[in-house]
Amino acid sequence: MTRYADSLLSEGEEVALRTRQHPLATIIEARWPWLLFIGSFVLLILSQGMADGQLRTVVGYLVLAGFVISLLWLGKIYWSWLSQDYMITNRRVIKVEGIINKRSADSSLEKINDAVLTQDLWGRLFNYGDLDILTAADVAIDQYRMLNKAPLFKREMLNQKHDLEGEFSRPLPAPPLRGVTMPPPAAPAPPPREMNADEVTRALAGLADLRDRGAISPEEFEAKKAQLLARL
Repeated sequence: MTRYADSLLSEGEEVALRTRQHPLATIIEARWPWLLFIGSFVLLILSQGMADGQLRTVVGYLVLAGFVISLLWLGKIYWSWLSQDYMITNRRVIKVEGIINKRSADSSLEKINDAVLTQDLWGRLFNYGDLDILTAADVAIDQYRMLNKAPLFKREMLNQKHDLEGEFSRPLPAPPLRGVTMPPPAAPAPPPREMNADEVTRALAGLADLRDRGAISPEEFEAKKAQLLARL
């Protein structure tokens, strides 16, 4: 059966660690219903020595009421404990509580700055502790009391945060280089057309006129003359 917390996961989100409060937390919370249960049991034993009568009947009803109330109370406490889900995913920390009315809270790993773990002697012996998750402003955004496997929970949370930050810091892959389209080579210039003697004579006369007027230098005239003579 799929748990409620699993329905809160987004696409691609994976659970790295799942836990809840330590079982000792239920004993502390259930001390009053346990006392009521034990008191009802003691009263039941004492009532066996009473003579039949109205007093014994009243005591019997009290014993019955004590058993029913204590058992319902204990059932609620343990069912609530079993409904807890404290999860670390590759993106966030999720806390889900409640039997019918569910309450869920999550903290994004990238917003978590640190976590303060407190363990007394009993916590170190039985592997539980109090964990406060802090933001960059050193403000506790979530608190876990008597968290089962608290050191492992903190270590895994920081590991997942480090992996997430490493993923964000990786450089984006460069786009593939596209082939550069080179322009086609220019067609070779056609060889100069051959000229007859009359054409060359007229062209030389024109060049000489340009030289005499100073439009071209004598060196340019000689170069052009050589080119024209080569076309005969």
